[in-house]
Amino acid sequence: MKSKSAVFFTLITVSIAALLYAVDFIFNVIPPQVLFFFRWLAIIGLILYGFRKRTLTTWILISLVIGASIGHDWPQVGMALQVASKAFLKLIKTIVSPLIFATLVYGIAGHSDIKQVGRMGWKSLLYFELVTTIALFIGLAAINISKAGMGIIPPANQHEELPDVKPQTVNDIILHIFPENIAKSVAEGEVLQVVIFSVIFGLALIMVPEKKRMPMVNFTESLSEVMFKFTNIVMYFAPIGVGAAMAYTVGHMGLGVLVNLFQLLATLYVSLIAFILLVLLPIGLIIGLPIKRFIKAVGEPVSIAFATTSSEAALPRAMEAMESIGVPRKIVAFVMPTGYSFNLDGTTLYLSLASVFVAQAAGIHLSFGEQLLMVFTLMITSKGVAGIPRASLVILMGTAASFGLPVWPIFIILGIDELMDMARTSVNVLGNCLAAVVVAKWENEFNPNAVNEDIMDTKISPHDEIKP
Repeated sequence: MKSKSAVFFTLITVSIAALLYAVDFIFNVIPPQVLFFFRWLAIIGLILYGFRKRTLTTWILISLVIGASIGHDWPQVGMALQVASKAFLKLIKTIVSPLIFATLVYGIAGHSDIKQVGRMGWKSLLYFELVTTIALFIGLAAINISKAGMGIIPPANQHEELPDVKPQTVNDIILHIFPENIAKSVAEGEVLQVVIFSVIFGLALIMVPEKKRMPMVNFTESLSEVMFKFTNIVMYFAPIGVGAAMAYTVGHMGLGVLVNLFQLLATLYVSLIAFILLVLLPIGLIIGLPIKRFIKAVGEPVSIAFATTSSEAALPRAMEAMESIGVPRKIVAFVMPTGYSFNLDGTTLYLSLASVFVAQAAGIHLSFGEQLLMVFTLMITSKGVAGIPRASLVILMGTAASFGLPVWPIFIILGIDELMDMARTSVNVLGNCLAAVVVAKWENEFNPNAVNEDIMDTKISPHDEIKP
């Protein structure tokens, strides 16, 4: 089929399917068999379009649709596909720690500029805390306007359990930042601990005589290049991995979950969109960010984050994306991994929203001052816990116990946490990508002319050129 014909076929089939679903949503008159036929006809059109475009971003987005349809039409098949998504996440996790170590050490020791490391550190933390505080207030405003927790009834069958967790003290938070065993930190996916080790290692390497320093600097430079190539290879599996993740999510939970807790979901999604439009976009415009190129670059890592609900899964590709638009590697390597502990915009907004939701669902009135105290506590205790499964819910449960709130509303959130996690994780990745550009601009090192756009526009072709 010719290119123009494929695009036309895709446009027609998708439009017909969308129209039928809109009519059925309003009047409930379309037979399920008809919806099934036109849904899969539209998917065939998308597949043809994917063969025409042949880019990873396109195939990832198409795989999201295919995965959701498989999970909806054949739930057991969708749930069985979880193994493919887990395999993809395992491959990604093998990349994260060596990539962070190599790029950070090379970025610090390769330039021998301790002062710049210090500057990047305080600038990054200042920006992180400013933006996450704004996200916190947007979440508070959203939940107080929508009052999504009022009148919520918990699902009848709620058997899933949350891990036991103790409220974190200040000492616990501080001690969690520092690694006691780097191998343990790598194995447990403690990104912040790997960052701390890598920064100290890089500073120590600067103090070593050049004759002994250069072999290690050259090694870390080579390792970072190899890990980026490793990422490129793994990313060819991304459409299968993210499609399988979506199939499992829909097969396990069903599309009907959106109806039961639509108000809570809508509150989160609308507030996250408001945060992007009212905070991140103006920041981008103020610093002179090339918006179109930035959106193109972050499309793939944000799609991966949305499908897998894992910031780790998107980190390697997000780092490459920022390099592709002109952010120096040394800044990308420092800002983005650090941001995964200190700049969780989506998670912060979600925690502020969810904590008040718990109180609303339990019928407990909290004054604005009490709400502020609780969400600031959540913001502090959420630092450096990205390696904990269902980290946001674990922290929410611990803080709720500290403030005397009941646990059962958290189990309501647990029922749709995967759907909420998709949105907040995507915003986390988007916010960290923007943070890297902000710090690069602040350091006067953003260079949009020295870029490699091919990084984020990888063609799926067997004839890729291999350079020696």
